[in-house]
Amino acid sequence: MQEAITAHDFGTVFRLARKQAGISYSKIAAECDIKPERVGTLARGRGRITSFDKIVTIADALRIPGCLLGLADRPWEVTDPSASPAHMTTSREDRNQVRRREFLHTATGAGLAVGIADLTKAAPGRRIGADFPGLLRLRTARLRRLDDVLGGGDTYRVYLGEYQATRALLRDATCTEAVRLDLLSVLAEQAQQAGWAAFDGGREADAAALYKESHAVATEAGDTDLAGNALAFLAYQTVNGDRPAGIEIAARSCATLGPSAPAGVRALLHERRAWAYAVAGFATETERALAEAELALGSVQSAPQPDWVSWVDHNELLIMSGRCWTELRRPLRAVPVLETALAAYDDSHARDKSLYLSWLADAYLAAGEVEQAAEVTGHALDLINGVASVRPRRRLDPVLRRLARHRGVVGVGDVLEKAAL
Repeated sequence: MQEAITAHDFGTVFRLARKQAGISYSKIAAECDIKPERVGTLARGRGRITSFDKIVTIADALRIPGCLLGLADRPWEVTDPSASPAHMTTSREDRNQVRRREFLHTATGAGLAVGIADLTKAAPGRRIGADFPGLLRLRTARLRRLDDVLGGGDTYRVYLGEYQATRALLRDATCTEAVRLDLLSVLAEQAQQAGWAAFDGGREADAAALYKESHAVATEAGDTDLAGNALAFLAYQTVNGDRPAGIEIAARSCATLGPSAPAGVRALLHERRAWAYAVAGFATETERALAEAELALGSVQSAPQPDWVSWVDHNELLIMSGRCWTELRRPLRAVPVLETALAAYDDSHARDKSLYLSWLADAYLAAGEVEQAAEVTGHALDLINGVASVRPRRRLDPVLRRLARHRGVVGVGDVLEKAAL
């Protein structure tokens, strides 16, 4: 336990408290029993807290949930179970996930959006060095991790701010042509990140505009991998309303792939092409595209994988395969792969797991297994509490309507009550 809670960096928390809540460093110092100059030093990103006792003091003073620091529940976190109805009580792990999302939500909304201003602050004419695009790409990768625990409703403003700040930097600063092209590549990546958050948060028009902008910028930068991914994002969104157009865009995305494209990029683009075919009802084409994705993941090559495909692996391909077979109304193929993949998928990825569970529930219903569908749907409903994404509930609503036809089956009534249907 001691190893898990050493060397914590509280500087970001201190900066948020000062900028957003107006709490002075002297007040923070008094509450946390730290010298004011030490608070200022930590807020500037210098040094860390390594004392167990000091970590506990800061956690209690600033109400940082113990689960975020490797601590047991703090006394102020523990509630009396008798004060809540039985159906409202949750496990410690469930409570920790909710607290973690709430704390990250607060930190994200309050502070991360302004951090880019410090990183990219540039007066007109300032010259940007060759190392800057790499630093900005690293920051973009770190911020992408927020998508693991937060929905687009929480992250959109942060990601959009990053994109707008980089675009302003390209307009106002000076640099070599090589650096400009590298910055354009980062800008294309940020536009995709913001577009994904917009889509996840229900801003579909904004998402489409950002994907198109990303494609144009990536093309200008000569980054064919990002250009292809921008089209894949656009196809994923378009196929919901215009299936032929979605298939056409997905095919264009795969056409950008060259022999040197990293394995993860090739797998991702073929997966999304498979999805477009599945939504349109083309089973043979779906299977071929999934086989291409599997072949890509199994290939051996030295090309480095970009961070934006770091989540693409064999388990993710299993999930996509199960989703495709569910869409094609082939539950005997969908259920085994989804069960296998989701068994290894942690509940901390609440939005994604709830989405994937919705396809498993759908497949169970298609197979006539109503009780299992109800159980899985209940789990998905539990996961989406507090997640700022419109997609899980949109996916679950048709499943719930179908479950409503089986109110007499064990467990269905409880799930419908939980969903307020």
